[in-house]
Amino acid sequence: MDNRERFLTLCSAIDRPGIQDLLDWITESDFFTAPASSRFHGAYVGGLVEHSLNVYDEMKRLLDAYPEIKVSEESVAVAALFHDLCKVNFYTVEKRNRKNASGQWESYDAYAVQEKFCFGGHGSKSVYLIQHFMPLKPEEAVAIQCHMSCWDGNKDVGNAFENCPFAWLLHVADEAATYIKESKEDT
Repeated sequence: MDNRERFLTLCSAIDRPGIQDLLDWITESDFFTAPASSRFHGAYVGGLVEHSLNVYDEMKRLLDAYPEIKVSEESVAVAALFHDLCKVNFYTVEKRNRKNASGQWESYDAYAVQEKFCFGGHGSKSVYLIQHFMPLKPEEAVAIQCHMSCWDGNKDVGNAFENCPFAWLLHVADEAATYIKESKEDT
């Protein structure tokens, strides 16, 4: 099963109004071909969907390690698979120059940010995009909003993590996927 098929199969566990509209939008977008970042983790075609699946896998692993955090399979799928929707239609390919091993200049393709829909920060934009199509449970919205922790300028994220351990779990799963499963060397 490829990443697209696996993603869509996992989404079949989500049973709420608007999910099909969200999946239609995702399918028509660049989600399955977009990178996860411009030059760090997942900076390649398909990196975004791969990262989303890696976050899902890390969340499942962490839930086994922390059984006291009770959350439904549906919420795990929603938070993990859609936490980075802010990156849909976000990147473009541009030409850059670099010196090759022989010291000669060469042109190469690189990803660059080309924001087409400015809306708040990383987490808030993802929450907005999801809720444009389907409702989120409060703990899902908190988790997605806070998954970047302080990296997104959220100075009150500690309170969110204390009150919603699921939010902390998504943050840790995202960091584990980014810094352990998807290293810069792999891109």
